Amino acid sequence: MIATDKIANVYANALLELAIKDGGNARAQELGEEFTELCEVISANKAFVTLLGSPAADRTARRASIERVLKGRISEALYRFVCIVDHKGRLGHLLAMGQAYDGLLQKLFGKTEVDVYTVDGQPMGETTESLMRERLRSVIGREAIFHYYADKSMIGGIKLRIEDQLIDGSVATSLRRLQDSMIATGGAAVRSDSNRFIA
Repeated sequence: MIATDKIANVYANALLELAIKDGGNARAQELGEEFTELCEVISANKAFVTLLGSPAADRTARRASIERVLKGRISEALYRFVCIVDHKGRLGHLLAMGQAYDGLLQKLFGKTEVDVYTVDGQPMGETTESLMRERLRSVIGREAIFHYYADKSMIGGIKLRIEDQLIDGSVATSLRRLQDSMIATGGAAVRSDSNRFIA
């Protein structure tokens, strides 16, 4: 998952407002799907990603590349947006803008992206996922859209990332907390015994 930033959020908000003004929530959704597809295509082409993000790249050559690759292949609205982002020198944030736009769209429709980390990255069973979705809905007030990722550093358990918040229920974290608790408790007991001995 690409991390968003303030710049990405500002541009994503502006694009969402324009899309809603142009055709309501349906247009916002349509543009979001197109933006996601564009970001996937760009991400798969490392040379194009480098071109977009490099401040050393010649602006005229970059604009010509953008026109050659994108013009007529994406909607005029999204093409104009990319050109504006290029003109402002913010193309290095384009993929983050796509991620931010998707997040805004999910909120608009009462949904939120939840990254689920397990040892093998496999989906939870239907029953577990349903219970987890209901629990999250009661806590955050939105429907969770799960994305699964493998984290080989985990011993077991599960970690959830909801926007910028990490909920860590992994075995490693539980063991670490237990160890910290034992150390703190043991330290307090040693101090207590020392005080009794000295007294």
